[in-house]
Formats: sequence, structure tokens, C-alpha cells
Amino acid sequence: MERTRSRMDGQPGHEARTSLVRLVLALVIVELTAVTAYLHFSLGGQLFTLNGLGYLALGAAYAVAVLLPIPLIQRFAWLPQIGLAVYTLVTVVAYLVMGPYFSTGWIAKGIEVAIVALLVAEIVSAYRTPRGLWRAAIGSLSLIMSREGRRHA
Repeated sequence: MERTRSRMDGQPGHEARTSLVRLVLALVIVELTAVTAYLHFSLGGQLFTLNGLGYLALGAAYAVAVLLPIPLIQRFAWLPQIGLAVYTLVTVVAYLVMGPYFSTGWIAKGIEVAIVALLVAEIVSAYRTPRGLWRAAIGSLSLIMSREGRRHA
């Protein structure tokens, strides 16, 4: 990941504090995603159940990408971050367009807005700029392309 130096870099304990903050942020995102999945499951119906399954799958992918320190998984950590953010935004917009509007739905939307805000904060913290995110994505995909090219050569 490309990273710019801050005033705090190099100070004792800064890296540990940053890692702890990122860990807590990731755990909060996973927890909020699990709560949202639970709320959708509790509503019943095929659409809500499928939405809950989507949250469970993306939450699990996000947790694996953020919490497992395996280099290959870390290389693609941007993918579940972006996937969960987009999925959550689509769910919020779909609710606003389609309804049905009731208190549990609004609670779920509040949680989902929090998920998106926390994911944006995490992405900005990790990649600094959209260009940094783009470089990480292209870099991880170019790894796949270079391996495919060697296989066919």
C-alpha cells in the first residue's frame, strides 16, 4: 500500500496504535454487518433472506481480508471492502425507492449508513487517495494477469 508519512510516523507506539485502531474499526464493521444480516433474516421473506445472506457472505469475506495476515489475501483486501460498501449503498437506495417503510427498516438503514461511513474511513486510512486504491486494485489484478501470461507461454 502506498502511504504518505505523517507527523506521527516514527514515534514510539504510533504503529501499534494505528494497528489497534484499524483492528477495532474492522471489528465494528463486522459486528454492524452481522447485525444488519440478522435484521434482514428476522424480517422473513425471500428478498430479505437473500439480502441477509449477501451481508453474511460479504461480512465474512471482509473479516477474512482484514483479519488474516496472509500476503495473498492482503493483496486483495480492497475487493471485499469495496464490495461491502457498494452492496450496502445499493441496499439503502433500494429501500428508499421501494420501501416498505417501517421502524426496523429505518434502524437497519441507519446501521448500513454507519457501515458505509466506517468503510470509507478505513479505505481512506489504508489507501489515502482514490488513486492509491486504484493502484492497489490494478497491482493485485496485474499479478493475476502476469501469472496467466506465464502459464500460456
